Formats: sequence, C-alpha cells, structure tokens
Amino acid sequence: MDKVSGNTGLVGKKIFFLHPSAVVQNKVVTELIQQEFEVYIIKQHDKVKQLLKSYPDSIVFADIDEWMSEKNWEAWIREVLGDPETSGAAIGILSANDDDLLQRKYINSVRVRCGYTVLCSDLNVSINYILEILKAADAKGRRKYIRITTENMTNTTVNFPVNGTFVNGLIKDISVVGFSCTFDKDPELVKNTLFKDIQIKLQSQLLKAEGIVFGSRMDGLVKIYVVLFTQRIDPAVRTKIRKYIQQSLQDKMDNDLK
Repeated sequence: MDKVSGNTGLVGKKIFFLHPSAVVQNKVVTELIQQEFEVYIIKQHDKVKQLLKSYPDSIVFADIDEWMSEKNWEAWIREVLGDPETSGAAIGILSANDDDLLQRKYINSVRVRCGYTVLCSDLNVSINYILEILKAADAKGRRKYIRITTENMTNTTVNFPVNGTFVNGLIKDISVVGFSCTFDKDPELVKNTLFKDIQIKLQSQLLKAEGIVFGSRMDGLVKIYVVLFTQRIDPAVRTKIRKYIQQSLQDKMDNDLK
C-alpha cells in the first residue's frame, strides 16, 4: 500500500476497530456506518502498523478486553505511538472495565488521543461518547457521505423505465445521495427528469428507488449520467446502500492486507 496523507481534511479519516468484540462489531460499528463514518474491522493484528504507515492520520479503537492481555495491549500501543512512522495515529481504548486507575493510565501516561470509552450495558451511552470523540477528531473532514467507485465490481447495475421498457446501465459510483452510471447505448435522459421506479442491483441485492437526472458529462466517448435520489427514498434502502459501501470497502482493505 502506498502512503496516503494530506487530503484527510477533504475525504475524512479511516477508523479502524482492532479486535472488536461481537457486541462492538454488531452495535457500535453498525451505528457508525449509518452515521457515514468510514469504518473497518481489523483482526490481522500483525498488519496494523503497516496500515498506519499507509494511512498515518487514521483513528484506531483498540478493544483491550479482546485477543491479548491488557499489559500486552499497553506495550503494543506504546510501540505504535513511539514509532515516528505510526505516531500520527489517534488511538482510543474500548473496555468494559471502568477502573479509574486504568483509565487514567491510558489517558495521562500512555497518552492516547481518543480517550477511554467504557462499554456500558447501555451501549447508546458508549456510542454517543465515541461520536463525540470522532467529531472532536474531525473524522469526517469536509466529506458528508461515503461514495464508492463500483465500475470494476460485478453485478452493480441500474435499470431505468424509459418509454415503456427498462434500459440497463452500469453504475460507476454510488452513495446514499445518488449515483453515476453509463449505458452501452445512450438513452438520452433529460436533465431534471424524475424516474419513480429505478431498479438498482448491488451484487445480490435488488433495490428500488426514485431519482432525478442531475446532469451528464462526457468521459472520452462515453456519457456519464448523474442521478440524485429524492427525499422519498425508503430509509431501508439508504441503510442497505451504506452496508454495501462499507462491506465493499472492507473487502478491498482485506485484499490489500493479504
């Protein structure tokens, strides 16, 4: 992986959850994805420093109740923060242990920058605390929504109802705001046209949405159309799009780590 830095203010920061428990993965991470944070689950512990060298402005939440002893966690975190190549990472602690001395050690001695989050029985409290940490860390930067390029992925297509039939296109990128797409034969979609029955295929998922043609641009000889979803889109569709984007990003990250 090549080193990526300098544009996190524009595109936001990557957030890595290192060895999260099942409840953190299923509740905390899921909520952050729906809040449009770029979140990854990392379980290849030996690859984390490699990641942080590639993405030096990242945020790492280490679940110190999992995988190894707290003593070893402390040593690992000190090692990361002591290495000039990875010291730019902002680390936060997750634990069900609310011991005050332990919290003070990580905040005052180890000097983690993203705090010590106690995993309460009411996880909403923990989630809100993490959201405040991410806001303070400017984790989103100026980006509001996560968009993923899909043109090299299989089964990412769209169907438009045009003149009584469906016209099939390839999705180039997508977010919960809208998507861009191309067609083998230009259907000459008119700007500001409302389509009420757009069928979007994201691998095995078939979603229905309503969108307006925002415009088009030429990429060489190919016309790319941009379509924005209307406010009447089913919230469940937005949820599924976010999950698809996160899983696709996770798959790409996993492949990069192989």
